Amino acid sequence: MTSPSIHLQNLTLDLPIYDQAARSLKKDLIRGLVGSRISENEGRRYIRALDGISLTVRRGERIGLVGHNGAGKTTLLKAIAGIYEPSSGKLETTGSITALIDIAAGVNVEASGYENIIIRGLYLGHEMEAIREKIDHIVAFSELGDYINLPLRAYSSGMLSRLLFSVSTAFEPDILLLDEGIIAGDPAFNEKASHYLAEYTDRAGIVMLASHSKELMHMFCNRGIKLSRGKIEAEGEIEELF
Repeated sequence: MTSPSIHLQNLTLDLPIYDQAARSLKKDLIRGLVGSRISENEGRRYIRALDGISLTVRRGERIGLVGHNGAGKTTLLKAIAGIYEPSSGKLETTGSITALIDIAAGVNVEASGYENIIIRGLYLGHEMEAIREKIDHIVAFSELGDYINLPLRAYSSGMLSRLLFSVSTAFEPDILLLDEGIIAGDPAFNEKASHYLAEYTDRAGIVMLASHSKELMHMFCNRGIKLSRGKIEAEGEIEELF
């Protein structure tokens, strides 16, 4: 079996800016990238969201991405996940990828937690038979109890995070990409998730987490990368980057 890996070489991502009222670039995207450089080329304005990122991540690493709002943390995860296509540079990944970045992706708030296990599993590309085999494990790991039969609109954000984390990690992707909003559950569940991710990465995987929280970084990660204005500013121990 080939070991999972991520290799980026001089990765650059430019996001075009049209009329700010246009649907092609939502206002929240602009707000989220305020730290990035706005440039113009042949009359077209764009945000350089990622600027010459070179990075290699190997099996067993749990990488924490830190930096202020707009530094490029979530954008980098989305590029690795294939949501954004790089403007230039090289991006190579080996192994299956699951991205837990948008908490609303692949769920139906009117359907029950149980039904959303199936919906989310299909969204991630798994076969129905494989999903059914994992349902009991997912329900137990999520610790949602009778709430599993209620619609998601009755869930708190922490409960929804539990469900999504439990579904996505039940199938053990080679590479797991996380935004801190997905693991914003209660401390007890975070500790449980941390132990799981440690075991998971020891077995075969890679985890990358984007967060502002020093506590979460210490809990989940064994290496840190600090981004600023779409560039890598520093790498090293988590404690050194805050």
